[in-house]
Amino acid sequence: MAAIFQSQKSALITGAASGVGFAIARVCRSKGMHLALLDIDTANLEKAKNELSALDSSLKTEIYTIDVGNRDAWKDVTKQIHSTFNDLDLVVLNAGKSYKAQSELAGRLKPWADADYWKKTFDTNVFGPLNGLETLLPLLTSSSPTPKSIVITGSKQGITNPPGSANPAYNASKAAIKILTEHLAHDLRSDPATAHISVHLLIPGWTWTGLMGNVGPTDESNVKKMEGAWFPSQVAEELVKGMEKGSFYIVCPDNETDRALDQARMQWASDDVVEDRPALSRWEDKWKGRAEEWIQSEAKRRRDA
Repeated sequence: MAAIFQSQKSALITGAASGVGFAIARVCRSKGMHLALLDIDTANLEKAKNELSALDSSLKTEIYTIDVGNRDAWKDVTKQIHSTFNDLDLVVLNAGKSYKAQSELAGRLKPWADADYWKKTFDTNVFGPLNGLETLLPLLTSSSPTPKSIVITGSKQGITNPPGSANPAYNASKAAIKILTEHLAHDLRSDPATAHISVHLLIPGWTWTGLMGNVGPTDESNVKKMEGAWFPSQVAEELVKGMEKGSFYIVCPDNETDRALDQARMQWASDDVVEDRPALSRWEDKWKGRAEEWIQSEAKRRRDA
């Protein structure tokens, strides 16, 4: 995948006005790539364009304001992109949102009494990437058969599925993203006509992004963040490393959770099904002590292996 990050190649990135999307755009620009930047935030998209253009004004930096959940808007934007970029080499479907249930019902009943909250979440987090794929895949498959890549941003919450104060619609949307990205990868590599298009699921850890108030293109040297979180630039660097290795699942650690601990937590979550344990047993009063003991032991085993 080193062939993707090369001078004069082109990258399209959604959610590019801040956070991980902007960080990926910076990495692409550092490699001499042309950029198509998409976001719903026009003001910060303009700032992103200005910062990235200043790094190399000879390269294309085009911006497109879009609500990724709007299918018709994708069709219009794709026509504009096709007229400006002869070819796309990298597509990063990164835009995402975490909405909150607005129901007046107290506590845990809130999300189950607010269908609009589920719809808004899925419109952005699931149908956003699907709309992008519907309109962009024809461009990728009809252009030159050189190596190309699609990256879709998931979340660890779509795998470990934490309950309680977490957001069930967000977790469910990212679980759906994992499944659709797995199918996309299988389908493209199974067809000789599309085998040159690799697919990757980016799974960030705790990252200081717009979901936490870090909005807009930022100079990370001036950003104060919680110690346990990664900067978006670290996630972008991990993406490049993972793609160069040929990894599909690009799971990012952070300053609190290393790779071994992530793997142990994911293993426990998967084994709920295999071992016929209660759903989300890791957080169940009768199970959480055993869960934590096993997870810490398994993480240590993986570190020592």
